[in-house]
Amino acid sequence: MTKADIIELIAEKTGFTIKDIKVVVEGFIDEVKEALTEDKHIEIRGFGTFKVKKHKARKARNPRTNQEVMVPERRKAFFKVSKEMNKSLN
Repeated sequence: MTKADIIELIAEKTGFTIKDIKVVVEGFIDEVKEALTEDKHIEIRGFGTFKVKKHKARKARNPRTNQEVMVPERRKAFFKVSKEMNKSLN
């Protein structure tokens, strides 16, 4: 399912125009991105939590040359499904 599909489904269910729903959905996504870049976490009860996890710098090997390489510290976006959502899936 794409963002466009989600927008279309919400528009059908609510009766709002696709243009209005697109503004809201894109606004939501922009706010999530903004919060994650500021290392904030977002909790949507009954759905899940968006967080940023920090990974320490580490040594790795190039499998082709067997040369040791340093992988720099980095941050990654992470989503954890809530217990309620997990229960409804199973």
